[in-house]
Amino acid sequence: MTTAITLQAVSKEFKRHPVPALRGIDLDILPGTRTALLGPSGSGKSTILRIIAGLEDPSGGQVLIDGRDVTGVLPERRGVGMVFQRSLLFPHLSVLDNVAFPLRAAGASRRAARAAAVPYLDLVQLPDYADRNVASLSGGQQQRVAIARTLAARPTVLLLDEPFSALDPDLRADMHGLLAELRTELPPTIVMVTHDRDEAAAVADRIAVVESGVVLQHDTVERIYSRPSCQAVARLMGGRNAVLGVVSGAVHSSDLGQVAVPESAPEGPGVLVVRHESVQLLGRGAAAAHPGEVYTGTVAQVTRNGARRSVTLSRGNAAIEADVPPGVDVSEGSTVVFSFVDGAPSVVPIEAHAAPGQS
Repeated sequence: MTTAITLQAVSKEFKRHPVPALRGIDLDILPGTRTALLGPSGSGKSTILRIIAGLEDPSGGQVLIDGRDVTGVLPERRGVGMVFQRSLLFPHLSVLDNVAFPLRAAGASRRAARAAAVPYLDLVQLPDYADRNVASLSGGQQQRVAIARTLAARPTVLLLDEPFSALDPDLRADMHGLLAELRTELPPTIVMVTHDRDEAAAVADRIAVVESGVVLQHDTVERIYSRPSCQAVARLMGGRNAVLGVVSGAVHSSDLGQVAVPESAPEGPGVLVVRHESVQLLGRGAAAAHPGEVYTGTVAQVTRNGARRSVTLSRGNAAIEADVPPGVDVSEGSTVVFSFVDGAPSVVPIEAHAAPGQS
């Protein structure tokens, strides 16, 4: 299968900054996929997006779109559309004329451009707002107009640069729902920058985790969560559990006990990672009837987050965090029996933390 977007050894350095923003990025984004570039502030993810769009020139390497080298090609000739964090609408134009703008720029008459823009307002559920001034719209409505304007240019690739980060949680959820509803109308390939892993999982089917100017892992949402390639990926995806031990014969041994891990886990020292959602607290009766391996730990801490609770369980030098299911009673100092969901534990290498980069 050909790739919609390919980055080959792409690097980027900014003057007056001693650390490269990007360091030899190799990334293949398949056509028809929704890919989230996920990472903390300063990781380089927005720089990747701007280089794909042609808004930044790479210091080295190549950018290909549908097999064509576009490294030196102007943004408007790349066939991509981009929606930014701020909607960047034209305040002197009506909603309809904002959407019609790319058609007018392409040479269409005002009447033809406005007629062609109407279906795009329908797509984003704003057909009754055509004659309004954009300043009268809410933030969510303005982003809907920005999406409609971008789609009116009929791009082959849609780039989203944290377009919903300024919206409140309910509006963000609405925008995620809108993207899902528009799936058949949107360009087949979408690349979105976000620092929110929940948003990445809601919008994308693949995630490229970026830190310190390097792509640490590019995989499906499920595998990024369940099979991180390193401790940094596990941490950025919200993983709370990392237990140092030794692997031998697909078994990880530590103060926690012996835990079965994938056969592909390399022999020798390694870090056991397992998501807190995959740790099951067991009552006395359930523990006795449980068909798999069970472990015991002392409750070192109980943490509340609204109506939800989590616990930190300790056993020697090992510590495991778990969600507390409704109806389970836990208290600090008590002993708890727990198990892992089958296949959930995995092992990543022991590694030093990378130095911070630049966004």
